Amino acid sequence: MGAELKKPARLSDAAATTTPWAASFVAPAPWSPAHTIAQISNGDVSKAVDKIDLWDSWPIQNADGSTARIAGHKLWMALAAPYHPDPTYRHHHARIRLLERNAAGWTDHGNLLPDGFSPGSREWAGSAVYDDAAKKVTLYFTAAGRRGEEATTFEQRIFMTSGDVSLNGGAPVFNNWSDPIEILQADDDVYLKVDQAEGEPGKIKAFRDPAYFKDPADGQDYLLFTGSLKQSRSDFNGAIGIAKAERGNSGSWTLLAPLISADHLNNELERPHLIARNGSYYLFWSTQSSTFAPDGPVGPNGLYGMVADHVRGPYRSLNGTGLVAANPPEEPLQAYSWLVLDNLEVVGFVDFWGLNGRSVDDNPKLARAQFGGTFAPFFRLNLEGDCAEIDR
Repeated sequence: MGAELKKPARLSDAAATTTPWAASFVAPAPWSPAHTIAQISNGDVSKAVDKIDLWDSWPIQNADGSTARIAGHKLWMALAAPYHPDPTYRHHHARIRLLERNAAGWTDHGNLLPDGFSPGSREWAGSAVYDDAAKKVTLYFTAAGRRGEEATTFEQRIFMTSGDVSLNGGAPVFNNWSDPIEILQADDDVYLKVDQAEGEPGKIKAFRDPAYFKDPADGQDYLLFTGSLKQSRSDFNGAIGIAKAERGNSGSWTLLAPLISADHLNNELERPHLIARNGSYYLFWSTQSSTFAPDGPVGPNGLYGMVADHVRGPYRSLNGTGLVAANPPEEPLQAYSWLVLDNLEVVGFVDFWGLNGRSVDDNPKLARAQFGGTFAPFFRLNLEGDCAEIDR
């Protein structure tokens, strides 16, 4: 297992268009009811899995982006870790968990991948695509660190594996996972190679979060990912990267120029993903106020986005600023890591909620008590041209 590319993936400049997400766009970002997520209350926080924290999540999707039904089941994946006195340490123990969403709520089906299977010491976020004809799921995921490492590192590599899906007593079963293949490597020229030994959330560099997208215009397969710009002179050098699959070879991908550059503005544009709708391409990502450069405008923890007429751009900031949906100012940390589904439902996870102005900095006891670690209430977007609002 753990087969790797023999050389770094190529970087193609063909039709390259990188759109800047600049300070001038963020500066006027308003707080308004149309872009403010409802405040989370005690009744909204229900653990999906007992004694397990869940955060970044994604459904198994069909190639067109719709949520797959596998023998009638809507299956999801989420990052998961056992309870820790300080929930920040969940990132050191993350595994991909398999769950099912139905009218009654969530059903837990345990860890997705076998123990010792991942090339990393942890499994971080990705995406999954179902092939109904073959009854297989292809998983794109981030391997953080190295399997068997003695000290936890923050190296990030992007892998692909495929597994068979069957039912056992009505419950989904995944087996026969293929050897994980490292399908993308940072060129360390445009995209920074991320091999940090130490780090902390919000400050580490990125080469992670692969999100699959098939362009309905020509059937081309793409992967979006969170990246960092190598040539930047700023500590705040986040970017949204993209790669395309070679025709007829889903294991061979070519790096392209970044779609979005947040150079000098923001360190992390996390979990980017695309939706094709009404002839336009809507690009979404999540970021936090703490990852904005302190000498520039600072946006809220929220879902941000842009729109374009072509996959490669150029992109235009939704609502003029990029801000689509933000946590309420009374509870600025209540939720995070949003994913927009093809039906415009939006899912995130409950982060630090009910703080009432208190700070979790240097206060792991409070952090533990107020960390939700479960699915946040879903909400829905309205999209019209270059505007995106929360559907009330």
